[in-house]
Amino acid sequence: MSYFKHPAAIVESTEIGDGTRIWANAHVLPGARIGADCNICDQTFIENKVVIGDRVTVKCGVQLWDGTVLEDDVFVGPNATFTNDKHPRSRQWPANGFPTTKVCRGASIGANATILPGITIGAGAMVGAGSVVTRDVAPHTTVAGNPARLRGIIPHRSAATSTKSPGAGVAPAPEIGVPGVRAVRLPERKDPRGSLVFGQVDDTLPFLPKRFFAIYACNPETVRGAHAHLECHQFLVCLHGSVRLAVDDGQFRDEVALNDPTLGVHIPPMTWTTIFGLSPDAVLLVLASDTFLESDYIRSYEKFIGKATIK
Repeated sequence: MSYFKHPAAIVESTEIGDGTRIWANAHVLPGARIGADCNICDQTFIENKVVIGDRVTVKCGVQLWDGTVLEDDVFVGPNATFTNDKHPRSRQWPANGFPTTKVCRGASIGANATILPGITIGAGAMVGAGSVVTRDVAPHTTVAGNPARLRGIIPHRSAATSTKSPGAGVAPAPEIGVPGVRAVRLPERKDPRGSLVFGQVDDTLPFLPKRFFAIYACNPETVRGAHAHLECHQFLVCLHGSVRLAVDDGQFRDEVALNDPTLGVHIPPMTWTTIFGLSPDAVLLVLASDTFLESDYIRSYEKFIGKATIK
């Protein structure tokens, strides 16, 4: 294999991919595995049980400890800190070995972020600078803060389909760049007694509901959903307050704010859906086309992607 090693670097591993560059004062221990076309910058340390994929960038001042896995196309910013022991003591090691901390394909870790042991950073995710990541990060999302919280998704929009005009004087429903996911402007009636919003099957509702549930009184840090359905359709309306809704069909991703009881969103089957950013007063109504069936849920994003690519 052909790779570049700076004269001031110490590279004890023989498993270094072609085209990789290892710069001054980096130290790679014998058991580490580094893929092709990587850039390992100054003052980095890579322990034995570390696996790095292809085209990975590790910036200056990063230490990768046993149990760390960086998949292809990962970026790790300067001085990001990985940990591998939840209860560290001098000269004491975890009885069951070090947990695996995985940064999945295409994800980025911002400068000075801290990643706790056993965390998985999902594919394409973005961790903000200085964040402290205490729990798994969903694919294609942005997290930031201490502790790191979900801030949004990284959109990948298709050509959004147009929606039917709601009529004169009524705000149109927003376009959502995921095929099959449709925002619907619901009819509203106002008079001195107050306001009323409604929907009807075959007009505003594309299915006959068999179940409903409501989400309310949530902590603003709450993340709901994070699953897809095999067969069930859903229709969501935020009756009070506001929530943010992220949708993903395995190819395209987009985000919409629900902050108006006249706005509903139809989510067809095989759409990965995440609900976040709930205001303290949020009341989210969900209508479902079927009764509850655990077998209809896909709760692993990896399994969802596998099914979405062959649908």
